[in-house]
Amino acid sequence: MFATRPRESITVRALAAAAGTSTAALYSLFGGKDGLIGEVRDRAVTGLFKDLSAAPTSDDPLADLYALAVAYRRWGREHSHLYTVLFGGVQSFEPSGVVGTGDPVRPLIAAIDRALSASVLAGDATSIALSIWVTLHGLMTLELAGALDTATAETTFRSTILATLRGWTTPTVFSTLRRGEPAPSR
Repeated sequence: MFATRPRESITVRALAAAAGTSTAALYSLFGGKDGLIGEVRDRAVTGLFKDLSAAPTSDDPLADLYALAVAYRRWGREHSHLYTVLFGGVQSFEPSGVVGTGDPVRPLIAAIDRALSASVLAGDATSIALSIWVTLHGLMTLELAGALDTATAETTFRSTILATLRGWTTPTVFSTLRRGEPAPSR
């Protein structure tokens, strides 16, 4: 319900009926609708963090960033309702600005920091992270909405993520990518 309807249109009574329980149980377990929404979002954040943290790492920072993008997309496709609750626009998304230990952005920032330290990327880590996330979110939103068929989604994902990463590379790395772009295999 949270993935497909605005918060205001969902009642505790409707939630209880859909779950086959009483409104008292929902109030007892979650304190009400806002507590339940918070729990659903917390579980989604935890799952996304877990999957992103499990993405493989290597000596190649660009391959690691690509692997994170693949893990993000995989999680979004496998958990489309939770993805929609987090980022789909039906519920409001209000980032705190603070990166906690279980924050899904933590693995991305760590990979970007490694790439900056290795002089593979140039720029501000937050700006790079936002650029990658906006790209991923746009692709995921179109894919989950069914606007891209499977083949187009695959091709578009690969080319768009690589173009976004290439846009942040240092001039030396950029020139080597243009000669023969390595194909991250993750």
